[in-house]
Amino acid sequence: MAHRQARRRKQQKERRLPRISLPYALLAKMLAAFAIVFVSYEFSARLLDRPIRAITIDGPFQRVSALQIEEAVSGELGQGFFSANLALIQSKVVALPWIDQANVARRWPGTLEIVVSEQVPAATWGERGLLNVRGELFVDDARHIPAELPRLHGPAGRSADVAKIYLSVRDQLIPIGLDVRRVDMDARGAWQLTLQNGVVVRLGRRDVTDRIDLFVDVVANIVSSREDAIEFVDMRYSNGFTIGWAPSADAPTPAGSSTEIRGMVADTAVRDAE
Repeated sequence: MAHRQARRRKQQKERRLPRISLPYALLAKMLAAFAIVFVSYEFSARLLDRPIRAITIDGPFQRVSALQIEEAVSGELGQGFFSANLALIQSKVVALPWIDQANVARRWPGTLEIVVSEQVPAATWGERGLLNVRGELFVDDARHIPAELPRLHGPAGRSADVAKIYLSVRDQLIPIGLDVRRVDMDARGAWQLTLQNGVVVRLGRRDVTDRIDLFVDVVANIVSSREDAIEFVDMRYSNGFTIGWAPSADAPTPAGSSTEIRGMVADTAVRDAE
C-alpha cells in the first residue's frame, strides 16, 4: 500500500515538471551560429579599430594652447579608433588649468576631435584665487589678476557662498545703474558690500537676504541718485537703516528724513547686534 502511494506521488511530480529536450542536431546548429556571429563581430571590430591617424583641437586658446592639450592626451593616442577611451581623454583635458569643458568625439575613418572651452574669470577670491561665472574656484594662485574684476573675500571653503551673494546682488543692481566692486564675509559671518561707486553697505550677520532685498527695493534708488554724497549705508537695524553722508556732502537733517542721518548718528531704529 505504501509502495503504491509513493509511486503515485512520483508520477504526479513527473507530470508537474515536464522535461524539455532539444534534438542534438538543432543544438549543434545553434552553437555553430553563435560562434560564427561572435567571430564575425570580433573580426569586424579589429578590422575597423584602426589606429588614430589625426587629432583636431578647437578652442579659443587664450590661456591654454593646442600643444598642451595634445601632450595631455598623448598617452591615449596609441589606442585604436574604437578602443580609445573617450571619457578618460576628456577627463585629462578638463584637468588642465583654465579648461572649463571639453567634448571628445570620433570622426571616421581615423580622426579624434577635441573641442574645448576655457574658464571665464568673473571675480577674484582672496589675494590670488579666481572664480568662474558659476562661482567656482578654478585657480588658487593666479599669476595675473585682472584689475577690473570684483574682489570677494571670506573664510576658507566659503567661496561658493560669497560668490552666490555677489551674483545675486549684482543681477539686481545692474538694471538700476549700480554694480558691486567687493564682497566681504568676515570670520564671524558678517557681510559687507562695496559698490562700484565706493559706497559701503553693511549687512551684518542676521537676515542677510532680507536686508539685501530692503536695500535693493528702497535704498538703492537713494544711493543711485546721490552716490557722490553717500559714504556708507548701515542695514543692521531691526526696522530700518541709516545712511552715512560724506563729510563734504550737503546731507539732509534728521528732521527732514528719519532714515538719512549725517555721519555716524543713528536714527530711532534699534540696531541689531549684527
